[in-house]
Amino acid sequence: MADKTKAERPVTVWERPERGARGPAPERSRAQITKAAIELADQEGLNALSLRALAKRLGTGPASLYRYVSGRDDLLDLMADAVAGEIDLGVPLDGDPVTDLANLAVRAKAVYLRHPWLAELAPEPLRAGPNGLSYLDRALEALEPSGLSGQAAVETVAIMSALVTLFAQTELQRHRTPTGRQVAQAVYLTGAASSGHYPRLATALAGGAPEDLLADPDALFVRVIRQVLTGLIDRTPEEPEHPHRSHAT
Repeated sequence: MADKTKAERPVTVWERPERGARGPAPERSRAQITKAAIELADQEGLNALSLRALAKRLGTGPASLYRYVSGRDDLLDLMADAVAGEIDLGVPLDGDPVTDLANLAVRAKAVYLRHPWLAELAPEPLRAGPNGLSYLDRALEALEPSGLSGQAAVETVAIMSALVTLFAQTELQRHRTPTGRQVAQAVYLTGAASSGHYPRLATALAGGAPEDLLADPDALFVRVIRQVLTGLIDRTPEEPEHPHRSHAT
């Protein structure tokens, strides 16, 4: 019974052979298919990616690709992990968790900007192949001097990754937004702040125009990511899961 249960357990693409055992000799490798899929998504966007479109690009039939992947989700897993491998993990750590993680986040955001489709992937917390796991392990190594518990360290990396995705999405969208629309939005926000109806907004924007907030997206990203990481790393020790507080007088 145990063997049957194990055999029926769903497995990721990383746990399956490079290609199915049936059929003719392989014409290409899984890495070649992944590379072609990334090129297609880079050029035409994630919506254009299908096994049929990929097969046409490779000059083969869609059925032949099912020897390498079970479907589009497998392909997305392979693509995400392949570009994760572009993040340079060999940069030496200097022992300051905030600095080391911020530097890692900057390199991760650069990958998102090179591959805009990456920010369109539906969030899946456990989506990680070999390269993604190496990235996670390096981030956890950078956090070791902080003394955070394992769970807190993983949560910190998850929040950092979410910020990387958010900032990349914002920056990519800004590039797609017509200049005239950006100007109109900035003028409207400036007028709203000076109307007297939003005093706190006026105070927040004092000394600078709204567009100044995004004038240097790289500097803004580093500043925000460092502030968030500092808060997460320097937080007070976690309370017990079920604290028992005394109400005795």
